[in-house]
Amino acid sequence: MTPTDIADPFSRRTFLLGALSAAATVAGCTTSTGVRSPPVPPVISRPILPPTEEELAVMYGAVEDDGILIPAIPYREIDPRFYRQRVANTTGEPDNTVIVDTPGRFLYITEPGGTAMRYGVGIGREGFAWQGEGTIHWRQHWPRWKPPNEMVARQPELARYSIENGGMEPGLKNPLGARALYIFQNGQDTLYRLHGSPEWRSIGKAVSSGCVRLMNQDIIDLYTRVPYHARIVVHQ
Repeated sequence: MTPTDIADPFSRRTFLLGALSAAATVAGCTTSTGVRSPPVPPVISRPILPPTEEELAVMYGAVEDDGILIPAIPYREIDPRFYRQRVANTTGEPDNTVIVDTPGRFLYITEPGGTAMRYGVGIGREGFAWQGEGTIHWRQHWPRWKPPNEMVARQPELARYSIENGGMEPGLKNPLGARALYIFQNGQDTLYRLHGSPEWRSIGKAVSSGCVRLMNQDIIDLYTRVPYHARIVVHQ
């Protein structure tokens, strides 16, 4: 199975809600009192339905990515609120915006047609350190993890993964997981990251360290949806 196999299982159920017929002529749209008929509701192009058991098995099943086998996630042990799912866009943000709802432990990427994909996330100390608007300036497959010097000072055992030593090589044990999205503001690195994680138990929780973490299967999906230099809004 490849990442494209899990990119969007919802597309199999994409449908158009039938628009109400506007089968009247121009004269028929107005009564003799001058009152116009109600407007035709907009066409909804995407379903807003929770994922089925079959879809969850595909979304969170084992997948090989860049030669690395990502194990299946026991999704039944996760609160269903935090499953990847399409929802109505109630964020007030335009299409192709990433929104991090830190208190709610959700991340959204808004879509055309009034919907958004929502993901459950885990938040760490660094996740509470920044808020506001920025740009996803850099994206990376299977990134190397280079803990900042401040972290190495607190945890000397991480010295072998320091910036000077080239960081930790990519892989399943790497804290940044399968993908990382790097957030910049005014051209400067905020040190705020959206990244994958093998620690699926941390989703929906505030954990000891890290920025905003998603399950590896979810960060792969998010990566395919976020355009280059996408706007990101982080709410604390």
